[in-house]
Amino acid sequence: MYIGIDLGTSGVKVVLADNAQHVLASETVKLEVSRPHEGWSEQNPEDWLEATLNAIDALAKSHPFEVSQVKGIGLSGQQHGAVLLDDKGSVLRPCLLWNDTRAEAECAVFERRFPDSYLVTGNIAMPGFTAPKLIWVAAHEKEVFAKTRRVLLPKAWLRFVMTGEMIEDMSDASGTLWLDVGRRSWSAEALSASGLSLSHMPELREGSEAAGVLKPDLVRRWGMEKAPVFAGGAGDNAAGAVGLGATKPGDAFLSLGTSGVVWVTTDSYRGAGRAAIHTFCHAVPGVWHQMGVTLSAAACLAWWSRVTGMSETALLSELPDAPEAPSPVLFAPYLSGERTPHNDGAVRGGFALLSHDTTRTQMTQAVLEGVAFSFRDALEGLRESGSEIAEASVIGGGSRSTLWVAILASVLGIPLHRLANGETGGAFGAARLARLAVTGENVETVCLSPERTETVAPDEALRRAYEVTYTGYRALYPGLSAVKTVISNKKEEFKK
Repeated sequence: MYIGIDLGTSGVKVVLADNAQHVLASETVKLEVSRPHEGWSEQNPEDWLEATLNAIDALAKSHPFEVSQVKGIGLSGQQHGAVLLDDKGSVLRPCLLWNDTRAEAECAVFERRFPDSYLVTGNIAMPGFTAPKLIWVAAHEKEVFAKTRRVLLPKAWLRFVMTGEMIEDMSDASGTLWLDVGRRSWSAEALSASGLSLSHMPELREGSEAAGVLKPDLVRRWGMEKAPVFAGGAGDNAAGAVGLGATKPGDAFLSLGTSGVVWVTTDSYRGAGRAAIHTFCHAVPGVWHQMGVTLSAAACLAWWSRVTGMSETALLSELPDAPEAPSPVLFAPYLSGERTPHNDGAVRGGFALLSHDTTRTQMTQAVLEGVAFSFRDALEGLRESGSEIAEASVIGGGSRSTLWVAILASVLGIPLHRLANGETGGAFGAARLARLAVTGENVETVCLSPERTETVAPDEALRRAYEVTYTGYRALYPGLSAVKTVISNKKEEFKK
């Protein structure tokens, strides 16, 4: 028996899996986010612990024998958050989360201090990453920074309070801007650029390695026969990839969820250049991954549903199962800014080429196509970074739409595979890592892929038509960015 814990932003999910990799039970406890100022996003780490304990308490109550037999625990976690500890291991302030954007100006400071940082860390500096957050704390909360002796990511802090060990895995550490991603070790130069040193960092382990054991009081609390071993674990995306079996070089998937991800596993470190492509270590040894991110994917359809007052199902039912031609309308899906390739949190989306003849169905199709084009941007960024994707699985809520998958396949020009039980999530991937840490089995033996239920190939005629439309889509960003800048500048003038 194995437990997987996924420490997310909106909740902690815990799954109990047996030796045949069947999920026997799961529990989720919700979390709240504090936003004391615009652009700030924080959580109290103690809330993570309470939620985790309550979730495992519920599993121990509903499945007492199975929980008593648990041999390993794996952790998956929201990335980039900064938990600051003093010399006694006490939390100094609420955790600055991955979607906290207060440190935008500090990104330039970090890159000025370490000009080649993106070559070492595999990523350009973004306010969501951990390093700029510490520069912000040093500038704005000097007393807190002076007392800081350790900096842990969210799941590493959870491990610390449950095992007493300060350990982080390679995939999660890759999202700090402090890891030499190619060498899989902390970078003293990157840490120095943030005013830190190696002494502030936890020990590094591979995600499938043993990394601590559960404290005796918690072993007794849950009636376990023996203290379970903790695995190194993974950042949320890497844990999801482990759950999908995307652990071999060339394995690729698209996540069409609230946000969107284009993922590819690689056999070596590949610098990401300046295209807002992420290059991270994978959670299993000897492999890395690259991914492009679009900040609003299925969230765009949910927004259009609210605007029209129609359900998403009703909107999609007005469209055919496969498009006959591109919509005459264009849609830029930048409802909350964009990551790949623009790294622009301020830009906003919009429709273009509207006319008196424009219909709701054309606008709905444009929304689906706009998201697909943003995935195409990510795919092109990956290609520029040296990662070719010949085919990919597609997961996430949007993958349930036959039409959307067909649009994606033709826009991207690659076959897409729909999966049975593809929504495994980070908690299941964490449970797999726990098993690997306990048994020492081969990754390929444990990390199997879900069955493919359908392969959707590109429609060649539609693919050519989308090539033309994509050029128009690419022209939207410069115009929208310019409009946003002009309006912002005019507002500043009026303030004066």
